[in-house]
Amino acid sequence: MEYRATEITSRYLRSRKIPSTACSGCGLGMNHKIVIQAVKELGLEVPDIVWGTSIGCAGRQTFATWKGDGFAGTHGRVYAIARGLRIALPPEKKIILTVGDGDAFGIGLTHLIHSARSNADMTVIVNDNLGYQSTGGQYGWTTPQGSKTDSSPYGMFEHNLMSEGMDVLKILKGAGATFLARHVAMDGAWAVETVKKGILNTGFSLIHMPYPCPTNFGSRELGSRNQVNIFRWIRDHSAPLGEEKEDTFWATGIWHDASNSRPEFSQFVHETVEKIRRTGTI
Repeated sequence: MEYRATEITSRYLRSRKIPSTACSGCGLGMNHKIVIQAVKELGLEVPDIVWGTSIGCAGRQTFATWKGDGFAGTHGRVYAIARGLRIALPPEKKIILTVGDGDAFGIGLTHLIHSARSNADMTVIVNDNLGYQSTGGQYGWTTPQGSKTDSSPYGMFEHNLMSEGMDVLKILKGAGATFLARHVAMDGAWAVETVKKGILNTGFSLIHMPYPCPTNFGSRELGSRNQVNIFRWIRDHSAPLGEEKEDTFWATGIWHDASNSRPEFSQFVHETVEKIRRTGTI
């Protein structure tokens, strides 16, 4: 895989948004490149995709970056908007959402669960910087236990969705998601292949993608804003599924692949409405 920045920028992205306005050393651009590279390798063009964004670092950096149709949702509501669009749009149109960990696993979790339950055809990329970094670095729903943050100077001790055997992907699997995966920003070509599979699933797909934040998380937890330190820290605390160690926070790879195994939300709605029109009953 090769990242041809100029080609990708001119083909898919608005030049006024490149380079991004993210903090120096932020890993969000790596995650964004992974998704764009997957789109490119699938042969998809700008008119093929509607791109939705949310609040926070992830939403701010990816909003209006896509050259084509897009929208921004209020905090936690982007999934509800996408479900409505899924009914309105032609089935061949792809919906990609780039959201943050707070938007997905905090205020938006209920909407996310219902999108998984209904198996609405969308690909959700959760860009996880391990807390509420855009508001100063408070701990969040996926902050590794023990981590020092702006709101946990002695170490984050609360139970959350990624601590002591908990994993938010298990919740989404139980809710009915048909494709679930996790990658860290440094997974590169491996992550691209996974995102491609998520986009090709006619149903609800979610890829959880932790990435480095040197400005807040790195400075609090590691005592330094040196980008190399936080990149190495995240790399060292991730491992492929089945190869986890005692200090592994993120088991990476495809967690659950039941692609195209359940009726897709909008197709099911349209087929049911048509049946009612024909027979007067469901």
